[in-house]
Amino acid sequence: MKDFKIAVLSGGISSEREVSLISGKFVLEALQKNFVCEPFILDKNELPAGLNPDKHVVFAVTHSEYGEDGTLQAQLEGAGFSFAGSGSLASRVCMNKPAAKALLKQAGIKVAKELVFNASEAPNPNFASEFLGEKAILKPADKGSSVGLKIISSKEEMASALKDLPAGLWMLEEFYKGREFSVGVLEGKAAGIVEIKPEGGLYDFKRKYTKGATVYEFPASVSKDEELRIKRAAETAFAACGCRDFARVDFLMKSAGDFIALEINTLPGMTPTSLLPKSASCIGLDFDGLCKKMVSRAAGEKL
Repeated sequence: MKDFKIAVLSGGISSEREVSLISGKFVLEALQKNFVCEPFILDKNELPAGLNPDKHVVFAVTHSEYGEDGTLQAQLEGAGFSFAGSGSLASRVCMNKPAAKALLKQAGIKVAKELVFNASEAPNPNFASEFLGEKAILKPADKGSSVGLKIISSKEEMASALKDLPAGLWMLEEFYKGREFSVGVLEGKAAGIVEIKPEGGLYDFKRKYTKGATVYEFPASVSKDEELRIKRAAETAFAACGCRDFARVDFLMKSAGDFIALEINTLPGMTPTSLLPKSASCIGLDFDGLCKKMVSRAAGEKL
């Protein structure tokens, strides 16, 4: 066995820095039970000093910009690092919700109808309401899974929401009311299905990270047929987007067997109460075992 350390990267300059720091703390504690580890907290969006491809295997728990958009992964690839998780291309695709949805649709997975636009070129509100329905979801197209979500319930709200949007790429989606599920995928195989029951019906950033604002049921109460179909769709999504090692795929089910994929997340939150650990617990993996499995391929490259 070669001598190496698991470098746990967290932080970074993004809208989800604090979440990343919490994930990093728990992942470090878990990995230290099986590996020699070294923490790196990123205060700039660049590889930190002291990181060495001959001595470190990287486990990044960075979120949102830089950490998930393929930039960090491209830098790691360019410098010759072994690292846990998806490569730069898959990371870039999955962070861009319209690009990921296009691949999912091509793979035969149903997705919500959408309009994608730059803030400076927002669609006509009347057209958007006619195309998607008066009730719609507005979200940044290339940010974290729950950042900036907003429900639009009328033509008047549509006009107000599309006025003076912050710069960037945005997406309007048809409102698809139903049960929300999340499925972890480990090495291409689906783990358990988690049902998400947010207070008020919208699983936004606040409800995700406010204690008691969301109820989780895992494993979810679904029929055997629904379980098999959702898990198969999660595995198909993982493969279609070129993911590696681990990911999390989110779904909405309107009625029995009628579901859509919302998105795929290549670097999900990693606290013991996050969705991926909940999904993994359904197949008998505790948090320590999950972290070990997530880094096993990258670590194996050093053995």
